[in-house]
This record gives sequence, structure tokens and C-alpha cells, in this order.
Amino acid sequence: MIGSRRAAAEPRLRRAALATAVVFAVSGFLLASWVSRLPATRDRLGASAAELGLVLLAPGVGSLLSMPFSGRWCRRFGSRRVVGAATVAACAVLAALAVVPNLVTLGLGLFVWGSFYGSWDVAMNVHGSAVEQRAGREWMPRYHACWSVGGIAGAGFGALAAHAGSPLALHFTVVAVLCAAVVALALRSFIKDRVGERRPAGDGVLGAVHNPGSRRGRVLTGRLLLVGAVTLCATTLEGAAADWLALFLTDERAATASLAAAGYAVFAVAMAAGRFSGTAVAERLGRDGAVRAGGLVSLAGVLLTVLGPGLAGAYAGAALWALGVCLVFPAAVRAGGETPDRPADAIAAVTTIGYGGFLVGPPLIGLLADQVGLGRALLVLCLLAGGIAALAPAVRSRRPRSAAVRA
Repeated sequence: MIGSRRAAAEPRLRRAALATAVVFAVSGFLLASWVSRLPATRDRLGASAAELGLVLLAPGVGSLLSMPFSGRWCRRFGSRRVVGAATVAACAVLAALAVVPNLVTLGLGLFVWGSFYGSWDVAMNVHGSAVEQRAGREWMPRYHACWSVGGIAGAGFGALAAHAGSPLALHFTVVAVLCAAVVALALRSFIKDRVGERRPAGDGVLGAVHNPGSRRGRVLTGRLLLVGAVTLCATTLEGAAADWLALFLTDERAATASLAAAGYAVFAVAMAAGRFSGTAVAERLGRDGAVRAGGLVSLAGVLLTVLGPGLAGAYAGAALWALGVCLVFPAAVRAGGETPDRPADAIAAVTTIGYGGFLVGPPLIGLLADQVGLGRALLVLCLLAGGIAALAPAVRSRRPRSAAVRA
């Protein structure tokens, strides 16, 4: 009986996993579409670099303010509804960003857009965690890999739109309609994960994900704070590469602009590839083993990038840097999802801390670089990579590793 129920549930969970991956990819596509047209937005509004940089803080602040509440919304309404509402709202605001008349309204629009985008991010991670826990698998790295692939596709589509001279309003409207439509189709395959919601027969054999019991337990336990520390280290490492790697290659390795950009492309491709293989790695080494190894590999990658010989050494270091850090954030989200009673709130807390690393970490590297030089400032990242390795036991799975299915 149990075996037949598991066999019946397996296709449904795989469809839900595929739908989650699609939603992650659309999220990456939407963000990259906006970023790819920043030059056109700057030129349309006549903004200076300093003015644009200040305005670009707005979406991060909006995300950080909305994320802590997103877990509560998922717990009350279910992640399907939160993803659907946040996606439609984020797409509508993106289309509006193409026609805002000045920098003030751009900043306000980006703040609102960031708040919806942050809620979308939390909710899709909540659903992804629910699906993989019921399946007994480590699928979170693949979801995040699809986000990276979506980002690459969005950047490519944006580059084509810019090359063709497409107006911002047309480009963003097409992206908004396309993204909303694809997510609406994907949501049809989402599973029910709202607290207290009745599940179809068969879910019980795969393990309950959300406990409908006490909702007032403390979310920020000592374990979750350690998971948050791991997340903060990882997102700071990742954000530093996004913001400073190309500049380091230009200033310290005398790379041309195209070769410096290629260096970050190496990092981005390695991130996606590492996440696609992350399920097998996590299931073989255990989640904490994969994170511990990742911290050590990232440490070696940063050292090779900064201290290694020539441009080739820096490229190799960037690849190791990415391969080491790529599994840490997905592992932290999965660990948060195993928090008893309030997994959605725990995922929201971990994701919020992660966005904090993206927002705060890179500017701190810049301030330090002004004092000691960019190369030496980047070496501080070795401490964060070592911290990931040391704190890896915090993300250890609380559930027995499943042998029911294999990738």
C-alpha cells in the first residue's frame, strides 16, 4: 500500500519540482531583463552614475522589508497564491518602470518592485522546499541553477532588444506579459503547502512538511542563526564576485574590458553548472559535507584568483570560487525549511539574511579596497569561506537520507 502510494505521488511531485524550476527561471529572467537595460534607463532620465547608484539601493531595501512577512503570508495563504500575486505585481511594476518621468519616481517604483520581487523569491523557495522534502530529495540546487539560466537568457534577450533599438516600454511590456503567463501555467502544477490545508492521499507516506500545530514557536533559534551566518557568508562571497571580479581583473591583471567581463562569465557559468550537479553532490556527501567542501573550495578559489599567476590563474580561481559557493545558499534554504512548526517563516528569515549579504557586503569590500587595495580587500573573503566550512554542521539534514529515488 505504501509503495503504491509513493509510486502514485512521484509523478505529481516531479511535475511540481519542474514547475518550481520554471518559476525560478522566470524570476531570473525578469531581473536580468531590468538590469540589461540599465544603460537605456540612465540615458532616458539623464542620471549620473552616483544618482543611479543611489536609486538602485531601493529594490534591495524593498526586498529586505517585505521578506520577513512573506513566510507568514505563505503559511496563511499557501506559496502558490503568494507567488501568483507577487509575480503579477512585479511584472506590472516592471512595465511601469519604462515610463517613469524622473529619478524620484524611479526610486519609488524600484522600492515597490523590490518588495514584490522579494516576496516572490521567498514564496518560490518555500514551495521548492515543500516539494523536495515530500520527495526526500535535494532538489534545491537545481532550482537555483534554473534561476541562473533564466538570468543568462534574460540578459541575452535584453542585449538583443538593446541592439535592435527596442523602446524600453515595448521590451518591458513583452517581458512582463511573457513572465506572468509562464508563471500562471507553472502554478497549475504546484502542490498544496498551506498550514492546515488538507493534502491528497499519499502525502503522508512522503513526510509532512508543514506542521499544523503550534505557530508561535520561536523562529530565530540558535540553529537558524547559525544557518543565517552561513547564508550571509555565502551571499557576500557571491555578491563580491558580481560587483568586483571584473574590476579586479581590469586593475590588477591588466585585462581588457572584454576579458574582464569574460572572467565574470566564467564565474556565472560555473555557478550554474555546479548547481545543476548539486543534487548528486549533496546526496553523496550529505548537505553539511557538501557545504563544508564548498567553503574550502571557495577559499582556494579566492586565493588563486587574487594571488595566482596571470589571467589564466584568475579565471581558474573564479571557477573554483563559484563551484565552492554555489551550493551554500540552496543548502541553507533547505535547512531553514526543516524548522519545525514554521518552515515558511524560517525560509523567509534565511532569505532575508541572504539578501542582506548581497546588499551590504559588496559596498563594505569597496570601502576596504579604498584603504588597502582591491586585491587585499578580496582576501578578506577567505575568512568568510573558512567560516562556511566551520559552520557547515548547522545545515546538516534533520531527516534521514532517502534511497527511494536517485537522480
